[in-house]
Amino acid sequence: MKKTKDLFVEIDGLKIYYDDAGTSLIPIIFIHGFPFDKSSWRPQMQFFQKTHRVIAFDIRGFGKSNTTIEKDSINIYAEDLIKLMDALHIEKAIVCGLSMGGYVLLNAVHNHPDRFDAIVLSDTKCEADSDEAKTMRLESIEAIKNGSLQAFVDGFAKKVFCQNTLDNSPKLVENIIKLMLSTPQNTLISSLLALAERAEACVSLGNINVPTLIICGQEDAITPPIHANYLHENIKNSKLHFIESAGHLSNLEQSKQFNALIERFIANKPSLVPTPLYGNEFVRIPPVFEK
Repeated sequence: MKKTKDLFVEIDGLKIYYDDAGTSLIPIIFIHGFPFDKSSWRPQMQFFQKTHRVIAFDIRGFGKSNTTIEKDSINIYAEDLIKLMDALHIEKAIVCGLSMGGYVLLNAVHNHPDRFDAIVLSDTKCEADSDEAKTMRLESIEAIKNGSLQAFVDGFAKKVFCQNTLDNSPKLVENIIKLMLSTPQNTLISSLLALAERAEACVSLGNINVPTLIICGQEDAITPPIHANYLHENIKNSKLHFIESAGHLSNLEQSKQFNALIERFIANKPSLVPTPLYGNEFVRIPPVFEK
């Protein structure tokens, strides 16, 4: 089985780093949220590489991926996803995006619908920022510029985790805080602006025609369950699941449940199931989607 980490491809003069493990005809690609990197998908990479090819990458400016001085946007991040798939000769993929990764995924599906076999939207929403949310992001930018990064990170950590995680998983909380603190200041500022200025994606939900799984932590305080319900109501034939004792980072707080939901979702969509042929080779089963 292939196990490779910290590979990179050059996209528009940038180095985009990714991890790539396992084997299957249709890979699963994971897009991280703000302000994390590909390491936040470690439980999923470890689990799914046994049966699938799995890829997690650092969005430009995050993790080991570099960036330019140009203004970032969700659209730019989405085009990077497609260019990464092109560079890796991936025609179609099952793609999972969490939080900001979900915004990126919705943008990419709207602009490139033929590149996806299925999507997983986790702890995310289609709405643009409200005026209040934009103001809060601008205030966070000023705080970071004025040397209050630690305070910003500590406050953000309290929002992304549910109380059960804060009380009982100190190592996870500590690791996420370290990860956030390692994100370059310029990336934090640029991506906060990209989040504040992103366009709403709700109008295009009715055009999504691929199998869709929606996952949300029951105690997600950043994108509460009401947003997941809206996605489910407006994406045809989508599946919705809430995870108890999980906040905004449901893939880490309850990784076993999160993985099981995706595994079951893929198993119930025959065209997405990797079927062994010879060794690590796979054949694709004709699509039979639920109506």
